[in-house]
Amino acid sequence: MTWRMVLLAAASGLLLAACAGRPVRNAPAVPSAAAAQAQAARTAVLARHPQWSLVGRVGLSNGRNGGSGRIDWRQDGTRFEISLSAPITRQSWRLAGDGSLARLDGLERGGREGADAQALLRDATGWVIPVASLADWVRGAADARLPAASMQFDGRGRLARMEQGGWTIDYADWQPEPALGIELPHRLNASQGDARVRLVVDAWQFGPTSP
Repeated sequence: MTWRMVLLAAASGLLLAACAGRPVRNAPAVPSAAAAQAQAARTAVLARHPQWSLVGRVGLSNGRNGGSGRIDWRQDGTRFEISLSAPITRQSWRLAGDGSLARLDGLERGGREGADAQALLRDATGWVIPVASLADWVRGAADARLPAASMQFDGRGRLARMEQGGWTIDYADWQPEPALGIELPHRLNASQGDARVRLVVDAWQFGPTSP
């Protein structure tokens, strides 16, 4: 069974319902200098903590097909390891690498490598996932390697929507993170054309993580 078929089988499961059942709702935009300053302060805190991990649920779609699964993401600077499993089929894949090389394992014909993680995933599976930028976006920060992001804030000055690199990212369910002293998003929708990535974070961890 191919990875794409795994996700299609999982699409009928409860995880996809969990990701889609509570859509992100954007609060009215607040073009506030105070909100922008608070966002800059959050970004500075995140920059001081390059080691982090999350566990949660992810839903993917490309306009025709969709699927869902559990996600375990570990990041240390530019190095990353992302594991996704589809509980219904008991299949899984693992994407690992750094800024110069990525490897995807769990494919029907064996592992594949490439210099660009997003291109590797697209060519191997048909899914478009902005891996490098998503490492920043998922924490509610812009990707400093791309042109400046356009941001909108909710009534409490928290990031509600960001547009960068051709993607639109909607945020919701901000919760305090005691380890950092700031709030982090626990739900986001990222979209570009037909490509959709929905992520629900069940838990964050900062600092060294077990391999």
